[in-house]
Order: sequence, then structure tokens, then C-alpha cells
Amino acid sequence: MTGTLYLCATPIGNLNDMSPRIIETLQSVDLIAAEDTRNSIKLLNHFGISTPMTSYHEYNKIDKAKTLVGKLRMGTNIALITDAGTPGISDPGEVLIEMCANEGIPVTSLPGPAALIVALTLSGLPTRRFCFEAFLPADKKERKRILDELTEETRTIIIYEAPHHLKATLAQLYDTLGNRRISICRELTKRFETVMRMDMEKALTYYETEEPRGEYVLVIEGKTFKEKEEEKRAEFEEMSIEDHMKKYEDSGVSHKEAMKMVAKDRGMSKRDVYAYLLNQE
Repeated sequence: MTGTLYLCATPIGNLNDMSPRIIETLQSVDLIAAEDTRNSIKLLNHFGISTPMTSYHEYNKIDKAKTLVGKLRMGTNIALITDAGTPGISDPGEVLIEMCANEGIPVTSLPGPAALIVALTLSGLPTRRFCFEAFLPADKKERKRILDELTEETRTIIIYEAPHHLKATLAQLYDTLGNRRISICRELTKRFETVMRMDMEKALTYYETEEPRGEYVLVIEGKTFKEKEEEKRAEFEEMSIEDHMKKYEDSGVSHKEAMKMVAKDRGMSKRDVYAYLLNQE
């Protein structure tokens, strides 16, 4: 029989967040695949878990995933844990999970802490719709592409950042997105948990004198629909009504429908657009 891959969420700070179900699973599986065995052994020792461990990290994620899939095929039950939080979220676990899914190997997730969800719920920003970008790419071109995409994002944005990159990232976010509201979260679930709710300008001013410490989760306000409508309206107001009509008609829209669309874009009534066009004839 094929073994099962168990995705076991581990505490992001407070050890009391470790669930009894996950402790029981880690004790009962045949093998634990850990992102950093040196870090994870402390966690396992704390809970009296003596299950054998093997390393599974960013630098061996493909070859080691193949090895682990081979073991799963032979009936080995494996638990996957990350340094902190939920496996598969911004970590190499996604490669192993995909391989298992493609091979038809059972995968089950044991829920628990996830820094992005903790930060989102603490942020005071809209939670119904959000996008998660994890760590922004180090490559400058790729980073710029993603930041440019985020300028039009209407959902709440969640980004992870290390302390030594925080100031530069905040400056880039401000230059690209403008003075949005932001919640800066650090040391989540730990003794010195901090959540700062402010705007980008205040955040930049704050870190002119304060040195960033700890791992950060940035929760950023998305562009409002009102802002998008105002930008769209400003763009069309620079265009003549004739050119605006031509834009839609050239794309195959009927004259009548184009008038309706132009009126909506410009915040006018359809009758006013019709009257304007009539006066131009």
C-alpha cells in the first residue's frame, strides 16, 4: 500500500500553538521531512517526539522529493514540516506536494499556524479578498514586474520580508504604490509581538531612526475601486469624445453600445453623449 504525506503545521513562535493531532501524527509516522533538522530537533525534543528525521530544503527539493516519493510508494508514511508555519506556503514543500499529487499519492494537511493569516487578521485592513506575494523576488526585473502588477491590485496585499531588507522594500512599495495604509507585523505569537498600523510615509519615517528586528509580515491596502474609477475617468477625459467612440467602435462595438460605454467611462448620461455627437455633425 502507498504511504501518506502529512503536511504538519508547526508554531510560528508560541509552542502552545502545536496541536495534539499534529503531535500524535509526528509520533506515529515513519519519517519526518524537515526544512532545517537542526531547528526542528528542538521542537521534536520539546514534545518528546523521537521519529527519525531527514532534511528537505530549498537546495535539495527536487532530488530529495523524488527520493521521498519513492519511499511513499513503498508504503512509508511521511510528515512534512517547515521551519515555522504551514508546509507548502512559501517553502520547498510545494515541489514535493505537486509530485505526490501527480503520482496519486495521498496527501493530507493538518491545519495550524500560518504567519500570513495571523497578520491579515491583525491588520485592520479588509480580509475578504487578499493576495499573497510571500518574499518579493531578488531579481530586479522580476521584482519590478510584480510591483508594477500590484499597483492595480484591489485586494489586500501580504508580503514577507527579512529585517535587513525591510527599509529598501518599504521605499520601493511607497514609490510604486503610493501612500497606502500598511500594517507592519513582527514577532507574531511571540512575547514581543508588534503590529504597527500606519501609512507608508509614517512607516518610512519611523524606520529612519529605528533598526528593523525580527521577521516581518507586511499587510498593505489594495487600490480602492473608487481610485480605479477616478484614474480611468481621468484617462478618458484627456481623449475627445469622438476618439473615445472610435476606440470602442474599432473593436467591433455597435454605435449605440459605444455611446453607452463612453457615457459610463466619463460619468455622463448617454443623452449628453448623443447630443454632443449630434452637434459635431
